[in-house]
Amino acid sequence: MAGERQGSTEPELQSLLSDESQADTRQSRQLARRQSIAEAVMGEGSMRIEDISARFGISLMTAHRDLDELAGRGLLRKARGVVSAAPTSLIESSDVYRANRQQAEKAAIAQAAMAFVEPGQALFLDDSTTVHMMAEHLPAKTPLTCITNSLTLMTTLKGLRDISLIGLGGQYYNWCNAFMGRMTTLEVSRLRADTLFLSMAAVTDDIVFHQSPEMIETKRAMFNAAARRILLVDNTKFERRALHGFAALAEFDTVIVDGNTAPIHVERMRAKGIAVVVAPMQPV
Repeated sequence: MAGERQGSTEPELQSLLSDESQADTRQSRQLARRQSIAEAVMGEGSMRIEDISARFGISLMTAHRDLDELAGRGLLRKARGVVSAAPTSLIESSDVYRANRQQAEKAAIAQAAMAFVEPGQALFLDDSTTVHMMAEHLPAKTPLTCITNSLTLMTTLKGLRDISLIGLGGQYYNWCNAFMGRMTTLEVSRLRADTLFLSMAAVTDDIVFHQSPEMIETKRAMFNAAARRILLVDNTKFERRALHGFAALAEFDTVIVDGNTAPIHVERMRAKGIAVVVAPMQPV
């Protein structure tokens, strides 16, 4: 009887795993399509929804569903059959927008960041797309405890062996696909981690900034609860501005930049005693 039960369970398990794999594949295709749609609309300023349907070979219903999701994240605006790009500050905050920006630089920074990860550590990982690129390297440093407010990162890490995943709850923000707010910071305050890896929107006068006060509050809680703080920042952040200040670069234990960062920034930071790691770019 035991053998019969085992025989009947294995096909069911294989079917379940297959269904989960197919669901993950569909989700990946959907995300990639939505990113492409957002890029197309941003490039042209506005587009007719019918034209989006034709360009991407999808039904009008699917087009509306994709556009509703992108509008909910603050990337696009829909009105009378036309979709247009939202204001720049909202666009640059969205994870959908950020995921396709400076991918080579972010990959180099993420790889360099792994030098600061050791097996057995507990890590705070924020919702930034640069930190998300560390996920593919984490299995080489297990066992690890990973703590994050990013739903995207939770989805990526949930199936990895020897990674204990702690998902921070709270109020969900669609535009960044992450949890933030008082409930999130309360959870963070009850934890202690070895290292925090985070990124921010802009660096001005050697101070890091972000557009969202809720994001600032959540990252500050992680900052205060970590023994070591590592900032990941690609070269474009030195050319941007954002409203809310977070911390001076000197408050971080290490700042990791990519190899395309202007030498003037690297030299200035080092002259101030800031520990800077320059991540080499991979040849194209």
